Amino acid sequence: MTLHGTTIIAVKKDKKIAIGGDGQVTLGSVVFKAKSQKIRTLYNGEILAGFAGATADAFTLFERFEVKLKEYKGNLKKAAVELAKDWRNDKYLRRLEAMIIAADVNNIFIISGTGDVIEPDDNIAVIGSGGTFALSAARAMMLFSELSASQIVEESLKIAADICIYTNHNRTILEK
Repeated sequence: MTLHGTTIIAVKKDKKIAIGGDGQVTLGSVVFKAKSQKIRTLYNGEILAGFAGATADAFTLFERFEVKLKEYKGNLKKAAVELAKDWRNDKYLRRLEAMIIAADVNNIFIISGTGDVIEPDDNIAVIGSGGTFALSAARAMMLFSELSASQIVEESLKIAADICIYTNHNRTILEK
């Protein structure tokens, strides 16, 4: 049985970036942990990142990503592409089951093990079980409100938690 369940969302608005995630980890039909920390800063606090998927796999990927960020002097796009290449081509990394959102004030990327590095069209990126719920809410708020990036992240996570059984109301939000 695999641990899963999370919602991660990043929003870029008005030269600010915010990323947030819930705290739920689910094992089958049981909430295994309610206050997991899935959001963090990387590269001396310049990069905001979050993960969905297997926790140990995500920590391994964060370590590799940090190496890439140092190697490319904080160039988020280059580091993301190089991590995705390694992830797809390396026999060991290929088995890792996680996804990452990484963002700075200029870029947001979703990085996957299939070699994808996706830059969203609308300055909103989501991953995890409740991601589509959070995305719908965030898109509406971007269009019809004056909320800040961090407020949109918070409200989107609240809405996702009200709908998705794998998302809870314990939130961590970081802004840059």
